[in-house]
Amino acid sequence: MPAPLDEDHGDPKDLWGPKDPKDLAGRVALVAGATRGAGRGIAVELGAAGATVYVTGRSTRAQRSEYDRPETIEDTADLVTAAGGHGIAVPVDHLRPAAVRDLVDRIATEQGRLDVLVNDIWGGEKLFEWDTPVWEHDLDNGLRLLRLAIDTHAVTSHFALPLLLRRPGGLVVEMTDGTADHNRDTYRVNLFYDLAKTAVLRMAFALGHELGPRGATAVALTPGWMRSELMLDLFGVREDNWRDALAREPHFAISETPRFTGRAVAALAADPAVARFNGRSLSSGGLAREYGFTDLDGSRPDAWRYLKEVQDAGRPADTTGYR
Repeated sequence: MPAPLDEDHGDPKDLWGPKDPKDLAGRVALVAGATRGAGRGIAVELGAAGATVYVTGRSTRAQRSEYDRPETIEDTADLVTAAGGHGIAVPVDHLRPAAVRDLVDRIATEQGRLDVLVNDIWGGEKLFEWDTPVWEHDLDNGLRLLRLAIDTHAVTSHFALPLLLRRPGGLVVEMTDGTADHNRDTYRVNLFYDLAKTAVLRMAFALGHELGPRGATAVALTPGWMRSELMLDLFGVREDNWRDALAREPHFAISETPRFTGRAVAALAADPAVARFNGRSLSSGGLAREYGFTDLDGSRPDAWRYLKEVQDAGRPADTTGYR
């Protein structure tokens, strides 16, 4: 299998170029786990390209999940529609097979097709303990993290893929944290987190083998250092003044918005030659080099290359050449 795109540091390719902003019109997507963060950014950018996007999660205007945050799937659906697509919010706990089956049955009844599946379900931020060995980590929290990060993806794929395979050219995006190259050699937080993020990478590889001969494509995709709602709150900043956080963490200069990852997914979905990436590990920064899109501010952050060559190498923060 060829090297992952995120390990290719050659010159940018202009394989994608300027695109019609509605080149996903008529396509149907399911973004599972779209309440906030990358899922929301992906849903909005698919909508901006003209897609009908079903957005799922457990936080609604009527009831919050254990995150107890204000973001809701209805808000995400409204943003999708405002961007030019058609957003449809469906409350779903992806650990409940019957609920996922009902979701897919609804999409089949209403649309008759599914072109893009994004498995972005996570929900583990409040469950893992940094740099804590497995024998000291809360066991119940660790096991629930694995269920939220792995079981949800498997359950969703089990029910959604038969619909996606009705038409050739379907795309499955498994969202994770870290490229295959980075995670292979790097201990990620603790055993539970490390296992969860590595398992999702392997899921995309396995799905590539199962979907490729049937005319569909599966990839793993990681954002860089993403300015999610949670991350902005952690640093005590907003999107409009996020650079104030650089006094506390200079390397935050390489960070990106969730919409940057969204543009990566929209580019993949619009690419008629996307099968060349089947089973591979991709990053938002790597795909920006490949397709030529930018973040909302016009920059092109390449966080994973920066992490390896600047941050992990102990060099002072300097994004020159990396965004």
